[in-house]
Amino acid sequence: MEFGFSMNAFRQRTLTEGVEAIADAGYDGVEILLDDPHLFPGTADGDDFERVRTLLDDCGIEVSNCNAFMLSAIEPSAASRAATFNRDTEAFHHPSFVELAAEDRQARVEHTQNALATAAALGADSISVPPGGPVPERMTRADALDAFVRGLREVADTAEKLGVDVLVEPEPHLLIETPEDFLDLVDRVDSPRIGCNFDAGHFYSVGEDPVELVETLEPHTPHYHLEDIPADRTHEHTQLGEGAMDIDGFLDAVEATGYDGHVTVELYPYQETAAETARTAMEYLEAHGWT
Repeated sequence: MEFGFSMNAFRQRTLTEGVEAIADAGYDGVEILLDDPHLFPGTADGDDFERVRTLLDDCGIEVSNCNAFMLSAIEPSAASRAATFNRDTEAFHHPSFVELAAEDRQARVEHTQNALATAAALGADSISVPPGGPVPERMTRADALDAFVRGLREVADTAEKLGVDVLVEPEPHLLIETPEDFLDLVDRVDSPRIGCNFDAGHFYSVGEDPVELVETLEPHTPHYHLEDIPADRTHEHTQLGEGAMDIDGFLDAVEATGYDGHVTVELYPYQETAAETARTAMEYLEAHGWT
């Protein structure tokens, strides 16, 4: 098992600065953000891919995953911007797979297909995607799920041709939150390229025990996200060791499956102190004997 760090904490820094800082902190892998300001698939070209491959080689670091979840480079339509939701949503959730406007749903599908091509060009094994998105108040859950399944089936065709996995990341307050939601979804989509980006903190935030879930979801999980979460289970990505999660128990459970891929630390709220945050998380992992 190896450890990566997500570039979504470095949105105030360049891609080069972020990759270099993550490598300097001692990580084996980096999760590339497929969005502005780093590597947006809608505008990236072969020269960009070669530049990133060279950067990774020079830093001696691998791609742990490509993050196609966050999306700020595409503006949703006026109809989607005017939609209301049961809870506040982040701007980077939109456009989603479950917007009211078909043009916005298609924009997310096409972005995901472009992200798959970008990941393939970088030699990455997977991209992570949102679990549908926030459900608009004027859309039923059943209709949202149907829309997400249709979108994923389109994306799965591309994934199967390119040999890159599409990893749905269950998240609190979005369409797919729980392990049961996820397992129902993969049964409906029925593609070998659709898997789970197992975010331990997200499952903890919806009342699950990530330690117990590892074995259940292991057949579907090629990649893990890790952060700590406060004791009240609020969905706030928190520095390792500063929340209430059983991080060692979780990593023990992952290790017990024989997993030899990356566990990527995801601490995107720490924009102002990204490099220091990456180093502190690595210090925690070292102090607990994981590296």
